[in-house]
Amino acid sequence: MEGRLPEPGDALTGVEMFAGLEPEVRQRVIAAAVPRTYRKGQLLFVENDPGESLIVLRRGAVAVFRTAPTGERAVLTVIRPPDVLGEVSLLDASTRSASAEAIEDCAALALSRPAFMELVHSNPRILDAVMRSLGGLIRRLTEQNADHVFLDLPGRVAKTLVRLAGESQAPMITIELNQSQLAEMAGGSRQSVNQAIGSFASRGWLRTEGRRIVVTDVGALRRRAGMNDR
Repeated sequence: MEGRLPEPGDALTGVEMFAGLEPEVRQRVIAAAVPRTYRKGQLLFVENDPGESLIVLRRGAVAVFRTAPTGERAVLTVIRPPDVLGEVSLLDASTRSASAEAIEDCAALALSRPAFMELVHSNPRILDAVMRSLGGLIRRLTEQNADHVFLDLPGRVAKTLVRLAGESQAPMITIELNQSQLAEMAGGSRQSVNQAIGSFASRGWLRTEGRRIVVTDVGALRRRAGMNDR
């Protein structure tokens, strides 16, 4: 699925963490940031790398994941514009707690830790936004843990697809995610996820097109996941 593009304006338009800054401060942030591009499949960073920068995603999508000693991956979340990633390790000066991989071609801005911390100290409102970001992360992880307890695998697959569909109101929503990646996000084997996808397809809720999944009935998926319908 195509990422949401920032609204017209400067490179930080739509980024909640920087929404309260004066225009001249925003321009200083942009000047201090380094433009980055990542190809689909490229790693932005891996677990235990130094936490050297905050990454502001401007285009594309990034999967944030943990890797087990066995090599299995668990996708924690998918980041899309105008979100940021990497703020946790910047705050505690620790190493990266997860890895990040571009699942679409991406464009981003990287803000170094010294520049980020100077910004936080001189603009207390940013700290509020950072705390909200961390709170959102904790809530997502708590919800994921609950999903593994209360939802069966097809329910988790349905909920993952709804999240990936985002706020789109289009009648058909294309999700650029292969079934291996979907299995990593839903916490199941590829074979079991394939069976769930096949079941949803037979009901007319979606269809598959190679490595793409085209969702045609978000409401049905929401109900299967036990989510409130809108």
